[in-house]
Amino acid sequence: MPVDLQGRTANSMTPSDWNLIRTALRRGLRKRCPHCGKGRLYSGWSQLERCSSCGLVYSRNPGDVWAFIIFGDRLPIAAIIAVIYFGVLRFHRVLGLTMLAVVAGVGIWTTQNRWGAGIALHYLSRIFWPDPADPVPPPVATGPRRDAEG
Repeated sequence: MPVDLQGRTANSMTPSDWNLIRTALRRGLRKRCPHCGKGRLYSGWSQLERCSSCGLVYSRNPGDVWAFIIFGDRLPIAAIIAVIYFGVLRFHRVLGLTMLAVVAGVGIWTTQNRWGAGIALHYLSRIFWPDPADPVPPPVATGPRRDAEG
């Protein structure tokens, strides 16, 4: 069974690991920094280089996020278009064209959200399989600590 650098196997994900995954993906879908949730990912249609709040570099090397966007964004959309084209459009032209127009509109409207999820997946890969040369900021504190209370 494969083991990562921190000694975990695929079946040994802790609840805090799952919480980190959910939080990062939710933040990415909201177009916010997957690390702190405060900084923006985009300025208009341009991806920002780093988070203005915590300093996380979103894509350390050009093309780092490419695979996450292709597999998580382009392939599902291509499958949806193929199903509409081969399953509906051939038999019901108006319905098929309407469905393609709706998919195109929703696709354009949610582009940055889906790309944000790709950036979040890239961030998670950097957390779970760290590179010593990759400067990921320390974890962000999430509220007051109970042991600090008197």
